[in-house]
Amino acid sequence: MRINPFIQFMKQVHGKINPGVYASLQGQSSAQHMAFLRQLQKEVKVEESLDIPLNELNAVVFDLETTGFFPDKGNEILSIGAVKVKHGKVVDEESFYSLAKCNTELTPEIKQLTGLKEEDFENAQTLSNVLIDFYKFVKGDVLVAHHASHEKSFLQHFNWKLFRTHFKHRIVDTSFLLKIAEPDSNVIRLEDCCEHCGIPVKDRHHALGDAKMTAELWCQCVDKIQEQGCKTLRDVYEKLSK
Repeated sequence: MRINPFIQFMKQVHGKINPGVYASLQGQSSAQHMAFLRQLQKEVKVEESLDIPLNELNAVVFDLETTGFFPDKGNEILSIGAVKVKHGKVVDEESFYSLAKCNTELTPEIKQLTGLKEEDFENAQTLSNVLIDFYKFVKGDVLVAHHASHEKSFLQHFNWKLFRTHFKHRIVDTSFLLKIAEPDSNVIRLEDCCEHCGIPVKDRHHALGDAKMTAELWCQCVDKIQEQGCKTLRDVYEKLSK
């Protein structure tokens, strides 16, 4: 019997759950599945990551390429790229990249920015499948992105639209970390932040390329803020609040 991949992911994140729940999930209608998933999502514990030493924190650094900035106005996710960071090191061999089926014609601006064309999506998976694969890759790790409000708004929107579940993962924004690491720097764009930190800018506006650059930026920021006394994410948030 094939188990719903999203349920498999939730089981990996939350540990053992009563087998009867999974048996029930397999036998219920789609609407009832979503009701169970909403209940499971309530069990996500984001607080635990706050007190893990930053140099021991496992993170998934990711990036979305989209057709615009407003998912509630019809903008779509074109691709997701991600790479894992373990014990302060980027693990290039543990990466994720996928295009997602696009239902609208790409504008000339998006084509020029991303290098993507309509024909690239002919064999792309649906967004629901891509998101499930992405969450299976992430498991319970902390998510990291540059100017993360963009990524968060799209994941929140499509989590609800496709799965009727709220997005519960913590996302740490490298732009805020850089403000702590180097408070006098005024760089904003990812490429400018990377150049400022001596990180080569490669494959800009490709989801995996941007994720890898952001991962290097994350590692550098973590090293610098630890030297300033920020040992955990709780320390980071407390410093940002002052």
